[in-house]
Amino acid sequence: MKRLIPLLVLALGALYLASTFFPRKPQSEFDLEGFGRLPVLVNGRVKPLDTVARTSLLMMQGRQRFKAPNGETLSPQEWLLDVVFRANVADNYQHFEIVHPELLDLFGLRPEDGAGKKRFSFAQLHAKLPELQRQTELAEQTESAARNSFQRAVINLFQHVMQYHRLKYSLTSPDSENFLADLTKFQSDLAKGVEAVRAKQAGQPHDETIATTVMNAARSFDFMAQVGFLLAIPPAPDNANLDDWKTVGGALLASFETGQVEPHALAYAGLGYAWRMQQPEQFNTIVKLYRDQLGQRFDSRMTKSDAEARFNAAAPFGTATITIYVLALLLAVFSWLKWPEVLQKSSLYLLGFAWIVTTVGIATRMWLEGRPPVTNLYSSALFIGWAAVLLCLALEFFFRNAVGSAAGGVIGFCTLLIAHHLSLSGDTLEMMRAVLDSNFWLATHVVTITIGYSATYLAGFLAIVYIFRGLLTRSLDKATADALTRMVYGIVCFATLFSLVGTILGGIWADQSWGRFWGWDPKENGALLIVIWNAIILHARWGGMIKQRGLMSLAVAGNIVTSWSWFGTNMLGVGLHSYGFMDAAFWWLTGFVGSQLLIIGLASLPLELWRSFRGAETPARRAEPAVSSAS
Repeated sequence: MKRLIPLLVLALGALYLASTFFPRKPQSEFDLEGFGRLPVLVNGRVKPLDTVARTSLLMMQGRQRFKAPNGETLSPQEWLLDVVFRANVADNYQHFEIVHPELLDLFGLRPEDGAGKKRFSFAQLHAKLPELQRQTELAEQTESAARNSFQRAVINLFQHVMQYHRLKYSLTSPDSENFLADLTKFQSDLAKGVEAVRAKQAGQPHDETIATTVMNAARSFDFMAQVGFLLAIPPAPDNANLDDWKTVGGALLASFETGQVEPHALAYAGLGYAWRMQQPEQFNTIVKLYRDQLGQRFDSRMTKSDAEARFNAAAPFGTATITIYVLALLLAVFSWLKWPEVLQKSSLYLLGFAWIVTTVGIATRMWLEGRPPVTNLYSSALFIGWAAVLLCLALEFFFRNAVGSAAGGVIGFCTLLIAHHLSLSGDTLEMMRAVLDSNFWLATHVVTITIGYSATYLAGFLAIVYIFRGLLTRSLDKATADALTRMVYGIVCFATLFSLVGTILGGIWADQSWGRFWGWDPKENGALLIVIWNAIILHARWGGMIKQRGLMSLAVAGNIVTSWSWFGTNMLGVGLHSYGFMDAAFWWLTGFVGSQLLIIGLASLPLELWRSFRGAETPARRAEPAVSSAS
């Protein structure tokens, strides 16, 4: 019966994950999924409206789910539909997160005025928006690295308010009570209106009413073209450039030249009317016809757009996968206390399953983006976790002591958590910067150096397992201590090789891009530090200068060095490699460094204190004499 337990645990984990991958669809007669899969061009990339909705909510309020003032939970698509088609309703949605006390005082708000004591609506902010803009202009005069918390909060909120404002004007004009009727009338008056405007400009007799109507429409379309940021209108059939998308406002301005209202703009106006009037049949018909029309010209892009929307809903890197990693960790830890064989296998199966899910997720991102796995900080977090867990699975296959599973559970959990927080900055499938636009170097230098990060972190976390098992439990016998030492030593060798090769490849890329192999850039220095630190560990061990606990302490310090290279150099806000100033991560990085220093301090305590923690002689004490030998 015990042999079936690991398989049962795996089956339960798979069922749990599958239940989250196929969430219950919203109980709505509207084809929300079809609307969410409509493609638009944003920031140089064609993406579904579903992605626009989810990333906007993440940026504004830090989560994708949204609860309306009436207590109803809205899907991201429903939220976006209200923003673009029912702005008068969406203005009262509390989705702007404000936690800074001074920023709340600026708007005369209290935490109790907001949803969850931290989320507020556009209507609550509207009166003080001029002051917010003034404070933003003042804050932007200060260098980003020198801004205080209030200045950063002001700039972030202003950016979120502007994004919301631009969303409102992306598909229809919120100033119009019935945009579809206005466009229909504009179409009927367009020819006469253009003639009337020309006659008016020439001082000739004209119909003033029609001329005024057309001129007002032109001003409205021009404002939409300037403010709206969703390029929702695809290029005309005779346009060979498939990336030449337009805003709705820009397409409507072109009506004065073509003499005809853009049909795609009419389709969005029809969707808006059907949504406002709660006419699901008409809404669904327009969605289907529009999708069918786009599919005839943009079949491959529609396929990717549909797949991305399904990928967003599945959320392979979400809470469910994180939970599986945590369960794998707990089973591995408990295996050191009870049922070692059964729980070790259960932990290994869960860890392998979570790794497979992560692999599928990363592979899907690569297909959607058409790039190697690591293109930005978000994808680097995913890949570091993926590579480290793969190494953990290999360690567990050879050693079968649940240490690899425990380390894999910790690293998988931490990297997915880091990736979640990085996703709050916007689209994680963003277009590449020009200097990075090279699949060859992304697949060689970036992947290799990131594997070096993964291995260095893994060595550090294995060392943490050694320290806490020896300090707090009686499970660190001589055999386990020696096995952990061999694990850490082997992983450090692996990390040194990949970090060195990755750094050299980066220098070759830098020579091609900037005309110099090495420039002592902060990121370059960080990569070199990882190589030097791993080399120090190996030389100290080969020279007999450290024993087991010394090796573990240096491996933990490698976590600090790697974190500095990965995140710390970005916080400096200088250098050619500063692709994202992560000031919000400063305190998290500081806390992590502090925790690693504390662990190193615990590892350095005299063995007598280790025994006092456990209340008995520690097995690590008995293992210590053999540590300095090459085991």
